Amino acid sequence: MRRSRAEPKGGGAVPLVGEAALGSVASATHAWNLAGPMPVPRNAALVSRLHDLWITPHGVIKVAVKEKATLSYHTEGGRKLGALSFAVPGVMTATAILNENHLVERVESRQTGPVLGDISMVTTYADYRDHGGVKFPARIEQTQEGSMVLAVTITEVTPNAEVNAAVPAAERVAAEKVAAGVWFLGGGSHNSVAIEMSDHVILVESPLGDERGNLVIQETKKLVPGKPIRFVINSHNHFDRSGGLRAAVVEGATVVVQAQSKGYFEKVFTNPSRITPDLLAKSGKRANVIGVAENMSMKDATRTVEIHRIKDSVHADTFLMVYLPNERLLIEADVYTPLPPNAPVPNPINALNVELVQNIERLKLSVDRILPLHGRVVPLAELHRTVGRQGFHRQGCIQLCSLWESLNEWARPLVHKGKIKEKFHALRPSNRRTSVL
Repeated sequence: MRRSRAEPKGGGAVPLVGEAALGSVASATHAWNLAGPMPVPRNAALVSRLHDLWITPHGVIKVAVKEKATLSYHTEGGRKLGALSFAVPGVMTATAILNENHLVERVESRQTGPVLGDISMVTTYADYRDHGGVKFPARIEQTQEGSMVLAVTITEVTPNAEVNAAVPAAERVAAEKVAAGVWFLGGGSHNSVAIEMSDHVILVESPLGDERGNLVIQETKKLVPGKPIRFVINSHNHFDRSGGLRAAVVEGATVVVQAQSKGYFEKVFTNPSRITPDLLAKSGKRANVIGVAENMSMKDATRTVEIHRIKDSVHADTFLMVYLPNERLLIEADVYTPLPPNAPVPNPINALNVELVQNIERLKLSVDRILPLHGRVVPLAELHRTVGRQGFHRQGCIQLCSLWESLNEWARPLVHKGKIKEKFHALRPSNRRTSVL
């Protein structure tokens, strides 16, 4: 599947410019993505993908037979329509509506999502056409809880296409110590960061779903035994970024989100998950959610953790990043994913990357390394190279100017003499061009 962006805030997997190819695969017990040379486990999407498979015009008939669906008839707008009702245990319940020609016209279904819990969906099929003896709709539309989420026009269909996709290795977590008491938790498509405090742990991001979220939690417990995970910080409310939060709630963690999404999360955490009960549904626990408007600081004798809002992003409105001032580490999701080593500067430059530079400068953060929640740990210079900056950049200017401002009255007379003053003064932001592009 190839996707391109149709609106400014098109989501994380949709590129700002051009197209992105993505293969979404599911077997009976595994799900994975084909977005590059290697398959990437995505078991959090298994139930959703099985649902999507079984609601296709041909899939729904097959599964209706397998699950011994009941057949009934009713009248809509003067037409006599058939209805096949069935349930796939642990996946979905559904009713397929058949038109006068016994073609699937609509599928009304319910499934459990890792964020929203049980949700109702209606998928409609129209304008069937013949493709080598196989009839398939040219138009597919889908609503979720009454809101349109999909509208697709089909121009080409290849019946019985060959599929050769090997199941990838099991989901795993690879921990990399990036500073004393700070671990970068990779090993999959989505990363997390564990931060040790005096008597507890802060987890940045619990993504995807129960499986990934629980793996990250268990790895964190191994790294920091005896200290509870007291807080989990969510970067933003996109489903892939918040799918593992319910597992963190079961662990007893308070969920930290951007203030505008606090009410949303409080609601979805109470939604029932009856079709495919998750860890939170089984536990009966209630979530505690706190919101961060613009910034928040968590500190103790061990370290300071700053949470800042990312402003003016085309990716999300409710967007947070985390900064560790002593370690000079910045943790962010989706606004910047490092390029492969030695990759050329993109053309055009990614506007999301520019947004991150602008927010770092707005907040005057002294960053040495970026811990992205996609991809590898990189120095700040790699971000600057990606946005096309050459040579001098404002980060160094901020550091030098901070030194200048902190000189005490005893030292100032010495600096005010000769060339030292001239060099420091030349590096002030007001005397340098600091725009990103």
